[in-house]
Amino acid sequence: MTKKEYMKLAVELASAAGGQTSPNPQVGCVIVKDGRVAGVGTHLKAGDKHAERHALEMAGTEASGADMYVTLEPCSHHGRTPPCADAVIAAGISRVFTASSDPDPRVSGRGIKKLLDAGIHVETGIMKEEADELNRRFFHYVTTRKPYVTLKIAASIDGKTATSSGESKWITGPGSRLDGHRLRHEHDAILVGIETVLADDPELTVRLPEGGIDPVRIVLDNELRFPLQAKMLQVPGKTIIFTSERGGKDKERLLKEAGAEVIRLSSFRIEPEAVLEKLGAVSIGSLLIEGGGTVLDSFVRAGLFQEAVLYQAPIIIGGRNAVPAVGGSGMERLSECPRLVLKHVEQLEQDLKLTYRNEVQKECSPEL
Repeated sequence: MTKKEYMKLAVELASAAGGQTSPNPQVGCVIVKDGRVAGVGTHLKAGDKHAERHALEMAGTEASGADMYVTLEPCSHHGRTPPCADAVIAAGISRVFTASSDPDPRVSGRGIKKLLDAGIHVETGIMKEEADELNRRFFHYVTTRKPYVTLKIAASIDGKTATSSGESKWITGPGSRLDGHRLRHEHDAILVGIETVLADDPELTVRLPEGGIDPVRIVLDNELRFPLQAKMLQVPGKTIIFTSERGGKDKERLLKEAGAEVIRLSSFRIEPEAVLEKLGAVSIGSLLIEGGGTVLDSFVRAGLFQEAVLYQAPIIIGGRNAVPAVGGSGMERLSECPRLVLKHVEQLEQDLKLTYRNEVQKECSPEL
């Protein structure tokens, strides 16, 4: 096998964690001795052994003089677990091949330097693009201290999420809805506005055949209209309600007694930037925004999102009174519109799943 093939195996091992390592990155490791895989490892969750340590334990004495392929630069700091770079050195690994450098300020080149200082040959950048993609949410969080934001939209071909009468169940098919639950499973938190709570009374839980981890539930509610008997207060997990100075103090007390956490912002309007700062401060590294239209509009206008996932159903609803996916008054000029980059297309039964990234473009529209 080639170096790239060994690293591909390490990337596949890293992806097996399914985004559940937050606030840590997803990491896979392969140890090779005399052309044979001697050990493999995956970091499964925060607090668990890192991928390198799992692989070293499997390899045992064969680690001495072996090559290590790891998707991320080995850590060099003391966290919940000891530094992996020290374990690599102690095991007698001869060469280390990495895909990504770690942008975490606690590591950021220090792990590689420690290996080099110990006389270990280090080669970086093998399958870097694939490994960086796997940890895009983690990289964003550790460099900005704010969550990576994904907008989720389920709509018709003409961008509607409900008919003029308000009927919306179901626009997309079972495959899209199941995949939407996988998105929830992959994110630390899920956010909706109070109008969605009042209209749908959602649980915002993960419902997958294989199970899953429920994200923290976030609700934006300027005036604290959140119902005390809402379903999301009846199910396990944390619910955080953001409110403004307009939210009643008595209602805040009642919501806290019902099990909700209430964060009051010192303004008369909830601003997306303030929400992201607060969430980042409590180690929420990824945020899935499911709506409604007004909430999506506020984050789009502020440019505070990194990804958008559109589940597009093969139906046309039509009509100016039908509910659009993104509400508000809309942009006045095309130059104000975020021009997204299409990264992935997947067919889910009769629907399309379109994944976009909010990457800066030089021009919003071509000259005619």
